[in-house]
Amino acid sequence: MNIHEFQAKGILKKYGVTIQEGMVASSAAEAVEAAAALKSQTGTQWWVIKAQIHAGGRGKGGGVKLAKSMDEVRKIAGDMIGMTLVTPQTGSQGKVVHKVLVAQDVYYPGPSERAEYYLSILLDRKTGRNVIVYSPEGGVEIEVVAAERPEKIFRETIEPGMGILPFQGKRIAYNLGLTGVVAKRMVAFVEKLYNAYIAIDASLFEINPVLKTTDDLILAVDAKVNLDDSALFRHPEIEAMRDLAEEDPAEVEAAANNLNFVKLDGNVGCMVNGAGLAMATMDVIKLSGGHPANFLDVGGGANAETVEAGLKIILADPNVKAVLINIFGGIVRCDRVANGVVEAYKKLGDITVPVIVRLQGTNAQEGKDVIDGSGLKVYSAVTLKEAADLVKELV
Repeated sequence: MNIHEFQAKGILKKYGVTIQEGMVASSAAEAVEAAAALKSQTGTQWWVIKAQIHAGGRGKGGGVKLAKSMDEVRKIAGDMIGMTLVTPQTGSQGKVVHKVLVAQDVYYPGPSERAEYYLSILLDRKTGRNVIVYSPEGGVEIEVVAAERPEKIFRETIEPGMGILPFQGKRIAYNLGLTGVVAKRMVAFVEKLYNAYIAIDASLFEINPVLKTTDDLILAVDAKVNLDDSALFRHPEIEAMRDLAEEDPAEVEAAANNLNFVKLDGNVGCMVNGAGLAMATMDVIKLSGGHPANFLDVGGGANAETVEAGLKIILADPNVKAVLINIFGGIVRCDRVANGVVEAYKKLGDITVPVIVRLQGTNAQEGKDVIDGSGLKVYSAVTLKEAADLVKELV
C-alpha cells in the first residue's frame, strides 16, 4: 500500500525522525491557514507547495512550487488543487491533485554549506535481508546516479534480528562525507528511520533528499513509504490512510472481491487460479500473438460469484478483445467453474468479445460439456495449445 508524502512524514515524526514540517490542505483557503500556522510555529518566511499524488517526479510536472507570500500560497495552491498532474511516473493520463502539502522553507541561508543526500531502506530479496541504499548525491534521480556514477551508490546490509549496528551508522555518515556533530545527527537520523521501517512493516522507505541544512540539521525533505499489504492487519491506523482515489478502480474492485488483479496494457484478458498458472497463461497469450490485458488470480475457491466479478472487471477494459479463462481443477471442480462461467455470462449479458475457457483437472470433461452445451459464445479448450490457437484465431 502506498501513502502520501504528508502521511509518510507523520509516521516518521512519530518515531523521532526529523522532517521538513508541513500541513496538508484541500483548498486554497486551507493552504493559507496552514502557511500562517507554519510561520507561527517555525518562523518560516517562504513556503513550498507540493501536490500530493502517488507518483514521483512531481517537480518536473509543476507539482512542487515555492511561494514567497500569502498571496502566492493562495494562487499556487488554488491552481494546483484540481489540476491533472503528469509526471514520468503517472503516464500520459496523469493524476488529479486533491490535496497539497504546505511545507516550511528549509533552504534558508546560514553559516555552512547545505547538502542533499539519498537514502532508502528496502528488502533485498536475493539475500533475504534489509538493506540501506544511500548516496552523497541526493535530490536527483537515483537511477541516473546509478547508471552514470555507480561508485556514488553505497549499500549497508542489516543482519536479521540485529538492527542497524553503531559501526554501520558511522560508516554511512563517513561515506556521505560527514564529520563531527553533523555525523552524529546523521547516525541518529538513520537509526530512527530504520526503527520506523521495522515498526510499521514497511516494504520501502525512500528519502530523497535527506537535507543537511545551513545550520547543520538533518531533515527528511521528501518521504516515500510503501507498506506490506499482508501486515496491514497489525496497523489499522495506517490502513485507514489508504487513498482509493489514487488507485486503479479495477484493482480496488478486485480487492473488494478477494481477487488478485493487476491491470496491464494488452488486448487479451485472462482469469486463472494460481499465480504460476497465471504467468504461464500470459506467456501463452504472448506466444499466440496477443498481449495480456491483466493478471487475475481467482485463487483456489473459484465459484460463480468470483468468476462473475472477475469477468466484470476484465470486460470493463475497452482494450480487451478476448478473454481466456484457464482453470486447473485441483481443489475446485472444473464443472463447477464451467457452470459459474455460464451463469456469469448470462448475468452480465451482451458480452461482445469471445470468451475462451480452458479446463483441466478434476471433472474437466464434464466442464467442457457444460461449456459446449451452453449455446453461448464461449469456446472451450482442453490443452494450452488449443487455447493458444483459439486466442490467435479470434484475436
